[in-house]
Amino acid sequence: MKFGPVPVDAAQGSILAHSLSVGDLRLRKGIALGSDHVAALVAAGVDQVIAARLDANDVHENEAARRLAASLVPDPSAVGLRVTDPFTGRVNLVADGPGVVTLDVAALERFNRIHPMITIATVPPYQQMGLGGMVATIKVISFAVPEADVVAAESAAPDSVRLAKPVFATAGLVVTEIPGGPDDSKGIRSIRGRIEALGMELTDVRTVAHHPQDLAKAVKAVGGEIAMILTGSATMDPDDVAPLSVRLAGGSVARFGMPVDPGNLLFLGQIENRPVIGLPGCARSPALNGADWVLSRVACGIVVTDDDISGMGVGGLLKEIPTRPQPRAGRPRRAAGTPPKF
Repeated sequence: MKFGPVPVDAAQGSILAHSLSVGDLRLRKGIALGSDHVAALVAAGVDQVIAARLDANDVHENEAARRLAASLVPDPSAVGLRVTDPFTGRVNLVADGPGVVTLDVAALERFNRIHPMITIATVPPYQQMGLGGMVATIKVISFAVPEADVVAAESAAPDSVRLAKPVFATAGLVVTEIPGGPDDSKGIRSIRGRIEALGMELTDVRTVAHHPQDLAKAVKAVGGEIAMILTGSATMDPDDVAPLSVRLAGGSVARFGMPVDPGNLLFLGQIENRPVIGLPGCARSPALNGADWVLSRVACGIVVTDDDISGMGVGGLLKEIPTRPQPRAGRPRRAAGTPPKF
């Protein structure tokens, strides 16, 4: 592709690089100049324009973007995505429903190394999406790119962007009560909102005393394909009331604690192959926390391992919420025996 000043009398077929107003006519950048455009420019006394002229081995930006999108997502409906029509060298990949984005990161990095003008930008891996959310944008920055580079990019990252949709339709929640504990009506609404954002239904909510045996019976009996526990008092240890109740119910706890803040006190387990998520107290707020990352993956049938949760720490320092002011910026603890300062 050749780019630069072009005499107007030789500009027919060139791609205009910068928008121009010629009398009442507005010529927008990116248009291919036709004979009428050239005549209008000549009549207005314009002697040259900045334009791009494609070589024989170049692919126009829109065609290149279309081809690249087709390679990245060969069957959009099969992977929960919708592909937009190309415009100004851009094609967007849009979520066709709620779900979690899965990416072949290494392949996408190869794709972006082919040519600086061939790009894809995505949301982070495992980002939860709603219907219509933009998952990725493919952009050919220049007006054209060489055919050889388009071919190389097409083979660099085939079928590398997907949306995993929820595989479960329902969930149940058990809430424990302690004397003087929180009113969980707002917390239940927040959790219901999370479930409904995934296209699921919270079909059963039960409230029981904060005792292992009572909670064990309730979590085993609660309806829903996923069971969640929200305790009136924070779970502080793998042998605390909630994790213990899962084991008493014949289940197991695979992980207690996660390197995400807010969300440290989450645990993950199962009872008779049904996932059980012990929610941290911050799940009472609708603000993003570690429970969202785990719940969305579990709901979409993505296996969450101990290593997966360990790896969430990088990027796991989430935004503070107004009701939880800066715990990491609090006063230092007093040493034992030191009188308080007033």
